[in-house]
Amino acid sequence: MRLIPLLFAACLSLQACAQLPFQTVSVPEAPDRSALLLDAMGYIGTPYVRGGNTGASGLDCSGFVKAVFEQAEGITLPRSAYEQAHATVEIDRADLQPGDLVFFNTLRRAFSHVGIYLGEGRFIHAPRPGAQVRIEGMNSSYWRTRFNGARRVLPAKPPLSNVSSRP
Repeated sequence: MRLIPLLFAACLSLQACAQLPFQTVSVPEAPDRSALLLDAMGYIGTPYVRGGNTGASGLDCSGFVKAVFEQAEGITLPRSAYEQAHATVEIDRADLQPGDLVFFNTLRRAFSHVGIYLGEGRFIHAPRPGAQVRIEGMNSSYWRTRFNGARRVLPAKPPLSNVSSRP
């Protein structure tokens, strides 16, 4: 008979635990990046140039991403794909939204290539020497096997110029 009250107490405590809220880390909401995507599309056909930073002289993958974010949103990202991955917020592939960054392992090291996700499994990037900025599918066998992660660039915070100082 002593076993029944113990089982009852155990059930009550389990039920109470099931009702406790648990902490989740939310994915930051993706800002509307329509203008950014249009700017990125304007680079289609621009030649790949290793170390290139501008559309006029050519771009490499991270130079392309850096130029698009600076031009469209005034956000300055680091220069290399690896640094861009570490300066942005990691998200799950299932949470990808247009304007997020997609990273690939193309040189046998993590985050060696970057592009901008367009939606519907497609991304825009500067692929390699001798090629031009173009759109490709992430589900092709080449990109699918090299996918390394997704990141979100958070909007730039406005300067606190209107903050009054206290006497």
